[in-house]
Amino acid sequence: MSTPPTARSLAGLRVIDAASLAAGPLVATWLGELGAEVIKIEQPEGGDAVRQWGAQKDGVGLMWKSLGRNKKSVTLNLREERGRDVLRGLARGADVLIMNLRPSTMTRWGIDYESMAAENRNLVMVHITGYGSGGPKSDYPGFGTLGEAMSGFAHMTGHPDGPPTLPSFMLGDGVAALNATYAVLAALYHRDVHGGAGQLIDVNLIEPLARLLEQPVLTYDQLGVVPTRSGNRWDISAPRNTYRTKDDRWLAMSGSAPSIAMRALRAVGRADLTTDPRFAEAQQRLRNAAEIDTVIADWVAEHTLDEAMAVFEEAQVAAAPVYDAEQLLDDPQLKARNVYRRIPDAELGHMTVQGPVPLLTATPGRVDHLGPSLGEHTDEVLADLLELSDTDLKSLREDGVI
Repeated sequence: MSTPPTARSLAGLRVIDAASLAAGPLVATWLGELGAEVIKIEQPEGGDAVRQWGAQKDGVGLMWKSLGRNKKSVTLNLREERGRDVLRGLARGADVLIMNLRPSTMTRWGIDYESMAAENRNLVMVHITGYGSGGPKSDYPGFGTLGEAMSGFAHMTGHPDGPPTLPSFMLGDGVAALNATYAVLAALYHRDVHGGAGQLIDVNLIEPLARLLEQPVLTYDQLGVVPTRSGNRWDISAPRNTYRTKDDRWLAMSGSAPSIAMRALRAVGRADLTTDPRFAEAQQRLRNAAEIDTVIADWVAEHTLDEAMAVFEEAQVAAAPVYDAEQLLDDPQLKARNVYRRIPDAELGHMTVQGPVPLLTATPGRVDHLGPSLGEHTDEVLADLLELSDTDLKSLREDGVI
């Protein structure tokens, strides 16, 4: 019997998102898209700082609207013992708890993994910090920027004569969150299939990104060479760069596969180079990357973006236009895949956001709603899950706990 197309992969899973800013909350966002019930814990005053991040419309943070999708917002002051008691109560009935407080704060407040697991042996706790537990910096504050610097990303990004370059988006947080998300699924599989207990998932903001940047470490370890910045080139393939077109647009090309590199040379009218020893073999192409790059750049500069792309697509060359946000939304391939969806929202009317990635055929992810207003679900969740009465809720509110 086939699975109904409306089924959700993680239906029945309860996640407590008690983290702030990006990495931890992103884990909860992705789990929520796949059907998990996500309860977002926020401070009563101001809420998660991500609500104030970046572009705002009428005082509403646009990043929050996307990051807060499918979540229930519950205000809870964890600086108060009564607030931590409420968190403990919620964690007793949860499958996953996501935190990003400093390890010393977790221990001092009695909400570290050992304390929480003592009351719920099935709990999977995700703890994302700047540096991870253990080591001299385990209790230091850290953000994605530091991970992007220490992982080697900034050192390898930029032009040879320019400074180390940081990304203008939450790369370190996003890569850490992806690692943490698959770790959650692995921990839940171990618990539910193999009969194990819950466990602690310890993720920092350096190691996941460093894992993607491992090649410089391998090169240094084996050859004693420290790789440096090379602009848009990459020392594993050529041609590989961005190229300016005649109409002042840009396209990117990758010749990672030898067959693609040969197609690119034929497409730009230089079939003679496909038999030239300097370019016909991968390692030789790398040694002569500057020359082959010039060949491609000169040809592209003589054509408009549409002309160049038509030639490259006909020749099955791996090339693509460099898009801005407007062009991205207008791309026919992405439109055909329904990548961007217009979601109704009580505060903004509607907002276009990217849908869940990747696509699952039997249990697709969904965007049920965008980020809620601060504390929108506090009474509902605490009354339902902890059976708190109106009197209890009034007392907590008067004491500044919710």
